[in-house]
Amino acid sequence: MNKCDLLKLYAEGNRDFSGVDLKGADLSGVSLIGVNLRKANLIGVNFDRATLTNSDLSYAQLNWANMNFVKMSSAKLIDADLTKANLLGALMLKCKLPGARLSGANLRDVNLRGANLREVNFSSAFLQRINLREANLSGVNFNWANLDEARLSGAKLYGASFYGANFSRTFLKDLDLSGADLQGVNFSEARMGGANLEGANLVAADLREAHLRLVNLKGADLTGANLSKAYLDQTNMTWINLTKADLTDVDFSKATIKGATFNGAELTNTVFPPDWENSDMRIAS
Repeated sequence: MNKCDLLKLYAEGNRDFSGVDLKGADLSGVSLIGVNLRKANLIGVNFDRATLTNSDLSYAQLNWANMNFVKMSSAKLIDADLTKANLLGALMLKCKLPGARLSGANLRDVNLRGANLREVNFSSAFLQRINLREANLSGVNFNWANLDEARLSGAKLYGASFYGANFSRTFLKDLDLSGADLQGVNFSEARMGGANLEGANLVAADLREAHLRLVNLKGADLTGANLSKAYLDQTNMTWINLTKADLTDVDFSKATIKGATFNGAELTNTVFPPDWENSDMRIAS
């Protein structure tokens, strides 16, 4: 099927285009509201600034598709293959993408607030400034993804993987990351107020200048982590492991650090609570 045939059938009221082959077609700017494109071959299709609101693209092949600024709120992309697709600035409010493959895709400035993204593969994806607030991100693969300045407040992240991910300057307010494996993740300058990181693995994590007000880090492992100039206020750091961590210019005076371990930590200009010498802390050179 070619573009002319598609638009003619759409104008006649046809909405079922499941399984069609439109590989490489130029559909920029078209309006295809509520269409069925399940299992369609859309590899390399140009959907630049197109409207696909309420459409069903589940199981479709969208590899290398150009979907810049596409409007597709409430669309279904269940198990769709969007590997290396370009979705810069796309409007995807409340989209359903469980199982979608977005490895290496460009989703800079995309709005996916409230979307169902369960078990989506975002590995090595470009997610700068993406809006994922209140999204379901359970089981998502964020390995090596770049989420610089992304917004994830209120998102569900149970079972997600983060190996090598960049969360610098992200908004992570009130997230539940308890017990998560966050080893080596970059959280520099992230705003994490109220987040639950109890028991999390933050070995070698980068938390430079991170905002950790009201964050629960109880029992977390931050061995070798960098917390230089991190902001602590009512931060729960009881029984935390800060062995060999960089704590340069960190002020613990407003944090709870009972039972914390500071063995071999860098303590240049570090400020402790007034009664720290009488508290249950472990410090060794």
